Amino acid sequence: MSAVQRLRVLVVAPERHPLRQPHAGGLEAVVWNRVRWLRRRGHDVELCAAEGSDFLGGTADFLLPSPRWERAGDVSDSDNPVGHRRRMTDAFARVQRRLADPRRRVDVVDNHSLHSDPILWSRDSGVPVVTTLHTPPLPEMVKAARSLPGSAPHRFLAVSQYTARAWSAEGVDAFVFPNGVDSSHWRRGPGGDGWVWFGRIVPEKAPHLAIEAARRAGARLRIAGRIGDPEYFAREVQPRLGDGIEYLGALRQPELCDLVGASSVALVTPVWSEPFGLVMAEALMTGTPVVAFDSGGASEVLAGLPGCTVVPAGDVDALARAATVLSRGSQSATTRDHVRAGAAARHSVARRHREIERVLSMAAQGAGRVDESIETGDAIRTADVVEAVGA
Repeated sequence: MSAVQRLRVLVVAPERHPLRQPHAGGLEAVVWNRVRWLRRRGHDVELCAAEGSDFLGGTADFLLPSPRWERAGDVSDSDNPVGHRRRMTDAFARVQRRLADPRRRVDVVDNHSLHSDPILWSRDSGVPVVTTLHTPPLPEMVKAARSLPGSAPHRFLAVSQYTARAWSAEGVDAFVFPNGVDSSHWRRGPGGDGWVWFGRIVPEKAPHLAIEAARRAGARLRIAGRIGDPEYFAREVQPRLGDGIEYLGALRQPELCDLVGASSVALVTPVWSEPFGLVMAEALMTGTPVVAFDSGGASEVLAGLPGCTVVPAGDVDALARAATVLSRGSQSATTRDHVRAGAAARHSVARRHREIERVLSMAAQGAGRVDESIETGDAIRTADVVEAVGA
């Protein structure tokens, strides 16, 4: 048994949405699972997140303001309401003041925010920070990263090689640390005769193209997910519903697993530079085959796995043809076991969490602030944890 340090960790969540089910997106699901697992492992974990999140403690110091939209039609996953940026800056300043208090120091910050301020805590407060890059390069985060001195106790991780290369081109080098899926929650399903699309309903995810593919193939399609852009939904999705195309709303994870596992194929249709695409790994874990547009890190996530086809981005005809082929025989128990086994071997969250525990421990040790030990049977060498870009 090898020893892993018991850590005092501050997890900084993506700030726009509460960290709770039904998850606002894959990013929120990843961080929610991270907090849950670290606490089960015995670490002292505090969460900095939007009001209404699970796992929040009794202090208001780590509460982040949610966007206050004047009209429902203004809601957006990419824009901010007037004044929100200032409220967020004030909230992060409050968090930094708490971190600077010697009586309340943490060993390491596990940062998943899309705001630039937490990156600077390693420079301004000397606290070790591990920042995971979940998106294409964001200008303010790039600027903050470039301002860090070489001595700052900071490590950057990226969810895919594609994402790491994109940030490296902006002068921010990161190690590759892919997302994972909890195989105990994403169980193998029996399959079915209908297709499925699930995720955030926003233009860059393009569920309307999945609808068009299903129409051309004469297939039934069920759609699940949070509406992140009401105008897009009203313009491109709602008019296409009916005649075998159904929108089921935002589902909690158990219901979503049942839906995906009872489908013959999952369509993934990004028309932006998809950093990772957690829905692909989730679908495969249920045994459901996946056909995806070749955009961003999609081909990297699916490479070599059974039950997958990648087609040119935006090619609806190719999407329809590939989905039709993959859906054949997808109710076979042998086929679904094979698909799930491939996904579990590469994308198991248990392996990812053991690795991130070691990464956080190494970051904390680098600053000389760790205390008692936890025992683990999984000794993971540094070389096994992350892959250096450009090394």
